[in-house]
Amino acid sequence: MEFNNYIDHTLLAPEATEEQIERIVKEAMDNNFHTVMINPYWVEKVHLLLKGSSVKTACVIGFPLGANTTKIKVAEATDAIENGADELDMVMNIGEMKSGHLDKVEQDIQAVVDVCHQNKRVIKVIIETCLLTDDEIEAAAKIVAKTGADFVKTSTGFSTQGATVHAVEIMVQAVKGTSMAVKASGGIHTPEDAQAMIDAGATRLGVSHSLAIIGKA
Repeated sequence: MEFNNYIDHTLLAPEATEEQIERIVKEAMDNNFHTVMINPYWVEKVHLLLKGSSVKTACVIGFPLGANTTKIKVAEATDAIENGADELDMVMNIGEMKSGHLDKVEQDIQAVVDVCHQNKRVIKVIIETCLLTDDEIEAAAKIVAKTGADFVKTSTGFSTQGATVHAVEIMVQAVKGTSMAVKASGGIHTPEDAQAMIDAGATRLGVSHSLAIIGKA
């Protein structure tokens, strides 16, 4: 199977250098990946480097903890859009989810979804499945679907575990019948990992080992 267009080619390490950012942009263009996924600081540079290509610029919001205030998440999203981001992956308020304050979780997500959709941008919501029970994964996915977000996403890759087939299956089932898609991210290192996530129902993959997955490592 050809995985290229499933891949958000990702570099979110805090120590990522300008040279490394330039390299992943070139890799993404050479291999027709879906997006280059970087931290907000690099959005403007990546957007300019990708100009004229089919690869989109993507960045994270409220990353990696999701514990910023909604006002800050909205401001960060607005800034990223102004700098050229096409797709934004925000982290939900995990603490409020664990507290059972579902209305607050929804309001936080909705505010960012609204600013993205007003600007015709794609918005994905990271629920950090490794920190949730199965019931919480299902509930979180349904909240994300209710907000009208484009994707619900498994993981930041910065917590205790990345994506699992089991979590993806729960998410896919939870959003069945809606227009929302599922993104698997974190711990996807091999073609077999990628295929397993797609078989489970994911339609986008967040990957830093992209070249290994397409057999070019």
